Amino acid sequence: MDDKKPTSFTFEIDNLSEKKGLISSPKFLSGNYEWFVNVYPNGYHIDERLSLHLQVANPESLPLGWKKQASYSFALLNQSGKELYRTPESCKLFRAQFTGWGSPKAFTLQKLQDMGYLENNKLILKVDVKVIEAVDEGAVTGKDMLDVRGFKVLYSQLPLVNKLFRKHPDIALNFKLKNQSVKTTYMNLLLGLIEKLDKPSPSFTEIELSNAQSELMDLTEAGFELDWLKKKLDEISLEKKRGLTDGSRVQEIDEHIKNLNLELEKEKEKSATCAAEVLLLEQTVSDLRVELSKEKKKSATSATKVLLLEQMLLDLRVELSKEKDKSATPNDLLAGVASWEVLDCADLYTNEKGEE
Repeated sequence: MDDKKPTSFTFEIDNLSEKKGLISSPKFLSGNYEWFVNVYPNGYHIDERLSLHLQVANPESLPLGWKKQASYSFALLNQSGKELYRTPESCKLFRAQFTGWGSPKAFTLQKLQDMGYLENNKLILKVDVKVIEAVDEGAVTGKDMLDVRGFKVLYSQLPLVNKLFRKHPDIALNFKLKNQSVKTTYMNLLLGLIEKLDKPSPSFTEIELSNAQSELMDLTEAGFELDWLKKKLDEISLEKKRGLTDGSRVQEIDEHIKNLNLELEKEKEKSATCAAEVLLLEQTVSDLRVELSKEKKKSATSATKVLLLEQMLLDLRVELSKEKDKSATPNDLLAGVASWEVLDCADLYTNEKGEE
């Protein structure tokens, strides 16, 4: 069983006004556990405030699922060991996910000097620690609830809730609802919204932005002071709109390029078709020219035959005329011969005409 007697540990810091960064005390033992104190001379998230924090030493070496509840307080001493000031006693649960608690704004540096707490620029601190309950084993269920500024939150939410109240101490000053279950629901809604808005802006959808705006309105109506969160949401919405505008222009240009490529392919197909048609027409013209040449030759041959026949007919008529001048009997004979020859020539002429 752990030693549950209170333990006091005193340490000194020389030349405090010259210190700027974190100062850690030597380790000390209380309740069979090692502890140390972190001192922030210029404040922890609050400027120019002396901040004091009690920390569990070497938490990574403790068994899985460890937790301990401890009460503590800090005191300022003069060089004679007289107690000049003591902070109110606090009782907190320390565990693997949250290994330190403290007073973020114990004193202003100016107040320390005005009240004479810094003799020779030396700060003498005493911390009293009492371990009330400690568990060294057991799985962490994640269902343990802690009270933070009147809100019951899961232990896993503790770092985020503490950070939230440090940065925005008046965030729930005007919160209207009193039912603890309802308060927990609203706190979970707030933490979820903060987590959402920590995502990169381009990853938000229009529906997510609309839901975030509705949640922010509900939280504001419940009494949370969330101007800082509204500003962030407005910035995300504006950036999203700009991204959509730029994206639409890119999409429009991309679509135009695609249409031009399609038109180009169509024109190439048309050009190929036209080239084929031109070749076909040229071949057809060439074939027609050959055919025309043949027909011209045929026509020339037929015309020559006709002229020859016409000349033969003319010669026969002349001959017939001469024969008529001879005797009648001979004339009848010649007429018969001429008629036969004329008839024969006429048949020949008809045959020639038919060949054309």
